[in-house]
Amino acid sequence: MPNENTAIRTAYFSILSNFLLAGIKGIAGFFGNSYALIADAIESTTDVFASLLVLLGLTYARKPADENHPYGHGKVEPLVTFIVVAFLVVSAGIIVHQSIENIRSPQKSPEAWTLIVLAAIILWKEISYRVVIKKSRQTGSSALRADAWHHRSDAITSVLALVGISIAVLFGEGYETADDWAAIFAAGFILYNSYLIFRPALGEVMDENRYDQLVDQVRRVSMEVPGILGTEKCFVRKAGMRYHVDLHALVDGEISVREGHDLSHRLKDHLRSHIRGLGHVLIHIEPTETAEVERNRDSG
Repeated sequence: MPNENTAIRTAYFSILSNFLLAGIKGIAGFFGNSYALIADAIESTTDVFASLLVLLGLTYARKPADENHPYGHGKVEPLVTFIVVAFLVVSAGIIVHQSIENIRSPQKSPEAWTLIVLAAIILWKEISYRVVIKKSRQTGSSALRADAWHHRSDAITSVLALVGISIAVLFGEGYETADDWAAIFAAGFILYNSYLIFRPALGEVMDENRYDQLVDQVRRVSMEVPGILGTEKCFVRKAGMRYHVDLHALVDGEISVREGHDLSHRLKDHLRSHIRGLGHVLIHIEPTETAEVERNRDSG
């Protein structure tokens, strides 16, 4: 299961990255007198736990199908994504609350050297986002996609913190709260991305039709099998990193039941060997007259 192994290795990368950055941000924020950096550290800390959940979810999702779970355990992925989103929403709420408290009683301006720390963090988090989002696309993992957006949202919140600290440092007295306002804007961005992560995971749980490109590919590849005259209904639903397909295939109505049975197995094997990431493939054979299909093709 190369997809599953790749996803798990990527989750370990996220855990280590977030753990190290949470420590760096927290220390720099404390000694550099920057609540925006501390808010950033809070988000990275929640990202550590979120990445651990992703890892646990990916590990559980790779379990093979059993009697109670004939389609495997992949549905745990969007469930884990929901928990990750909850972590993000809670962390955003904490950041907003503490920022408002700081605005009511302004603190000292942040230290200028914290800008150097933030610049390095921004670069690393953007690199991390690109690594993880690439792996999420390769594997089709919604949990990895959520994890990737954690890195991107972390990079954006760090940019906002950079702006806030820069204003506070450059303009001095009277602008100390710029750092805290930056943290509030960062929290708003976290909430927005939480929705972007939540929406596709909800669609996955609800078996929403979101895979038109894959449906077109299934239809096209099916026509490569000798004896398949066309396709009718084609439904795709996602569970973890696997796509389960229900396909109605048109065949010559004059062939025997055994021939139709053998043809459906050839079609199933052909689809699974030519389309990456397919799980269960259910083929329903629809009989039709060969002459009628040929007329339809000519007219089309």
